[in-house]
Amino acid sequence: MFDIALSAAACVRAGTRFDVAWICEPAGSDEAVAFTPGGGRFGGLANGAFDGLLSDVAARQLSCGRHLVHQVSDLEAVGSGLTAGSRVEFLVVPGSAIPGQVWGLVQNREPIRLLIELDHEQVTGVRLLAEQDTAPEGALVTEFSPVPRLIVAGGGPMADAMAAQGRLLGWKVAVSARPEAVAGLTAPLTPMDSVVVLGHDVEASSRCLMAALASDAGYIGSVGSQSMQRSRADWLAYQDVIDLSRVHGPAGLALGAQSPPEVAVAIAAEILTTRAETHSARSAR
Repeated sequence: MFDIALSAAACVRAGTRFDVAWICEPAGSDEAVAFTPGGGRFGGLANGAFDGLLSDVAARQLSCGRHLVHQVSDLEAVGSGLTAGSRVEFLVVPGSAIPGQVWGLVQNREPIRLLIELDHEQVTGVRLLAEQDTAPEGALVTEFSPVPRLIVAGGGPMADAMAAQGRLLGWKVAVSARPEAVAGLTAPLTPMDSVVVLGHDVEASSRCLMAALASDAGYIGSVGSQSMQRSRADWLAYQDVIDLSRVHGPAGLALGAQSPPEVAVAIAAEILTTRAETHSARSAR
């Protein structure tokens, strides 16, 4: 749901119809896909394994949403990672039926709970539940919790090791060595997200670091020697970027790491430590 927030909010502002689909059972996914009239779509769900089924429902442009119960085929199992023959339940809901405040919350990566009101397979209402609200017994409730994002700016074995470590921890990982791509990837980041910058090209890595500093990322790591850290700082100073207090450089806790996988573990440990310290500081306020 979080990945479609910006596009969904834009559709709401423009008065453009869209239908949102997500898996409500088995629970646990934060993914959603949205369809617009004419075959457009944004977001992604289960690697697109069920897009045909869901887009057919959305194409009907129903006034109310639908609750679908589906048995996963052998082909769908390959794409989705679900077990062939297992039962999966979807909701396909017009964007207009979702409370408007939902999109602001998911843009800020806030967890949300949606109470789905059903009349057989028809969705008759969608309500946003506050944290203290208790859902009626037996009600269908979908919870979306944001997953931390990790942007790895660079390439090579170190980038591969860092990406693998992030995925092992369940983070959403994106890797790019192109500064212009990194700028796009970092723009929507929030304090729960991280950026790790590496590479031997001072200008390219410094541009990536500048993009990270322009974001709200909670952790920014700069991989490289002290000499490389100074070179990046000098380059950024020429761009009038002076405050590097948010940058952890050289990135990673002092664990004596040597190989790329070991360095990746040290950086991941520093990310977790920084996140925990930030959370504790906010809770103490």
